[in-house]
Order: sequence, then C-alpha cells, then structure tokens
Amino acid sequence: MNLKRISVFFLLLVMVALVACQAAPVAAGGGQPQVRTLSVNGNGKVYLTPDVAYINIGVQSQSESVSDALNENSRKAQAIADALKELGVEEKDIQTSAFNIYPQQQYDPDGKMIGILYIVDNTVNVTVRDLTVLGKLLDAAVRAGANNIYGITFDVVDKTKAITEARQLAAADARRQAEELAKAAGVKLSAVQNISSYVSSGPAPLYDAKGGAMAMGQVPIAAGQMVISVDVNITYEIQ
Repeated sequence: MNLKRISVFFLLLVMVALVACQAAPVAAGGGQPQVRTLSVNGNGKVYLTPDVAYINIGVQSQSESVSDALNENSRKAQAIADALKELGVEEKDIQTSAFNIYPQQQYDPDGKMIGILYIVDNTVNVTVRDLTVLGKLLDAAVRAGANNIYGITFDVVDKTKAITEARQLAAADARRQAEELAKAAGVKLSAVQNISSYVSSGPAPLYDAKGGAMAMGQVPIAAGQMVISVDVNITYEIQ
C-alpha cells in the first residue's frame, strides 16, 4: 500500500515538471525565460546653414639673410592682421598656429652648394563670425601679403537644437520600421530593451541640392549647408 502511494506521488511530480517546462521557454544555458526581441536602426538628419568659418592664413618669406626673411615676414604678418581687424575680426579670433624658420641649401647644376636660403613660415588660424565679409576678407589678406591660404571649413556654433531634432527624427524612424516589421511578422511590440545613438557632424560643408554658392566680396565662396546626422539602434521586446 505504501509503495503504491509513493509511486503515485512521484508520477504527480513528473507531470507538474512537464507542465512547467511547456509553460515557459528557457534560454539555452538554462535559468531565465528567453525574451524575444526585434532590433531596428533609425536615422535622422537636420540641415543647417553655417554661421562661422575657420581659415588658415599664412605668409612665407625667404632671403639669404635670416634677419631679412624674418623682418619681411613680420611686416607682412602685421599687415594681414591689420587688414583682418579692419573687417571686424577680433584679436581673440586670430591665433598663431605655426611659426617656422629653416635653412634651405642651394646647389648649382653640378651639385655644389652655393649658399643657404632662409625660409620663414608664419600661419594663423582665423575665426570668421561674419560670413558676409568672408570673400572680402580673403581678398584683403592676399593683398596684404598672404601667400598661403588653406583649410577653409564651415561650422555652426550652437548645434544643440539641431542634434535634439535629429535624435527625435531618428527615434521616430526606428519606431516606424519596428511597427512595420512587427506587423509583417504578426507580433506586437512591447517594452524597449536597449537604446544606443551616435551623432555625426563636422565643420566641412555639405555640397548638395540644398546648398548654394554665394559671391562674397571679391572671392566667390560656397558655404553650402551642414548636416547633423543621428543614428539610433533600438531593441524592442516582442510578444
């Protein structure tokens, strides 16, 4: 009699265990129930008109006398700075980025050294906050003695609102994709499991149909438009 009761008891335990296994799927490693998820990538873009420019303006002088090369370079550098200030560039926005003096040996056709030429390079980084005078500013710098202008880039000083808007657009894009996929798969979206985002932007102008060339002063400048791009990855739980 006792043996029969024990057998019935163990049979009931086995049946309960089987029902529990069917009720909740577990992860491959055992333990927590497996959560089904759906991941999507969304993108949002906002276009901005640049309101500031950064330019490297340099002057190079050379002479057989290092003092003569230095004096000529200093004179031209001061003339350039004065020209920039006359067009509204503040002193704080003119920053020396490179200054070099180096000798360059001179040789005749037979390979014999015949002298030394001293070269002086002076480069300043200029921040232009009024883009309406940018072309005129470049023209004035060249006329004042600048013989090396490079690295013109455009930027937007405050991109906070644009980044926020791009994030919202990216999140909405991700949600739209998730809803489409869930409907196609016959499932329902549930709680968000994970969100990650990445913002990309830069001072380089974006030349596209939205941009335009502007003739500013004597030098034609194409500022174009900047783009703030945000990518988001959202993982939803699905039911």
